[in-house]
Formats: sequence, structure tokens, C-alpha cells
Amino acid sequence: MRRFAIALLASLAVCGITADLWTRRSYETQFRDFPDARPSAQFPLGTDALGRDRLTRLVYGTRVSLSLAPAAAGFSCVLAALLGGTAGWAGGFAESAIMASADLFLSVPWMFLLLMVRAWLPLNVSPEVSVGITFALLGALGWAAPARVVRAAVKKLRASDFMLLAEAHGATRWRLLRRHLIPNVTPILLAQFWIAVPAFILAETTLGMLGLGISEPLPSWGGLLREIEGGDALSNWWLLAPAVVLAAVTASLQLLRPKKELAS
Repeated sequence: MRRFAIALLASLAVCGITADLWTRRSYETQFRDFPDARPSAQFPLGTDALGRDRLTRLVYGTRVSLSLAPAAAGFSCVLAALLGGTAGWAGGFAESAIMASADLFLSVPWMFLLLMVRAWLPLNVSPEVSVGITFALLGALGWAAPARVVRAAVKKLRASDFMLLAEAHGATRWRLLRRHLIPNVTPILLAQFWIAVPAFILAETTLGMLGLGISEPLPSWGGLLREIEGGDALSNWWLLAPAVVLAAVTASLQLLRPKKELAS
């Protein structure tokens, strides 16, 4: 199953990245004579209300969503490494302040906080700006949980025998960080990154379904799923194509999820 999950994710990633090379249409091209068309040889997944090819928009939406979520997860993990690492290494007031901030972020439901902040920001922006806003919000609001994990790991490593021995032999703080701390914390950060990616995919999808995500005409999975509200998905099965792709991706990521996590 893990090999199948890897193959599926790789195929979707390549398909999205190379969309310009093999799709015959742009995601914003309108075929005004074929609005809400049913699947056919010309339009395998039909067209939307504006006559845009659903298959083309799904491919480009896959590119956007599969690029945005890892980027936001990477940004979140960088923040977690900086803040959680500082808290665990420095201790004292810095640790208390950073962990108090993390507790504040964690005390409010993450999705509610995300929706509240996104609704407060301008909604009438260009697609490129909306991508940047969504990326920044997901990364900036998702740092607290991985920061607690990083802080716990750094504190444990800071008090470990091999670190104390290296310090007793005259190793500088920079050498301790570079040679001992960072290599041991990196696998934990990678695990947190992998855990965050499906969470951010679902978060971006939720924002898009509520009209708070990536602006039109740029497609994303959330924006494509929003179209289900205006149609009968049971009889018009092709409307569920984005949901099927989303479910396949999140299930594949869960299969590849690291089995061991460090408790905070």
C-alpha cells in the first residue's frame, strides 16, 4: 500500500507540474456555447457554469493545492524550529514567553482562528495575492503544535549525556548546535512537516469551500468543491472528481505518515 501511495502522489504531482505541457486548454478559457455540459469526448468531466473545462481546472487545482500545502507546512516548521528551538535551548523568560504564545494559539480551535483571520483580511484580491495570503496564514497559524514538539526534543537533547560531555570538552555553543542538536532535531521536524501537509490541504480546501481561499479564476480543490453546492452530485457524478482526488491524496499521505512521534 505504501508503494501505491507513493506512486499515486508522484503521478498527481507530475501531472500538476507539467499541466502546461499536455493540457490543451487554459483553466480560464470559457466555451460559452457549452455551459454546464455533461462529460463527453471533448470535455471528459464536462464544463462548469461559465463553460470552463472541469478536467483542466482539476489538473491546475491539483497543482495549486499540492504546491501550497507543502510550502505552508515548510514555513510552519521553520517557525516551529526557530521558536521551539529557542525556547528549549535558552530556557528562562524566552521559553516562558514562547510557550505562553503557543498555548494561546492552541487554546483557540485552529480552524476557527484561521477562518477568523482570513475573513478579517481583504477578500477582493488578485489570485496571486490570495495564494500568498493563504500560504502565509496556514504557515503562521500552524506553528504552535510542532513548536512544542521541537522544544521538548531540544530540552531533552540539551540535558543528554553526549551534549554535556561535548560541552565539557570545550565544544562551543555553535558547534553543539551544528554538530549535535540540528542533526538530531531534523528528523523530528521532517515528521512534523509530513503530518502538517494533509492538515493544511484540508484547511485550504475548507477555506476555498467557504469562499475565503484562492480567488477566481485560479482553481483549487476547495474552489472546485464549492461548485457541488449548486448541483446534484448524486446524479452528476463528475462533480465529485475533486473530492475523489482529495480523498486519495489525504489517504495516501496518511499511509506514509511517520509512525513514531515525540510527545511534547
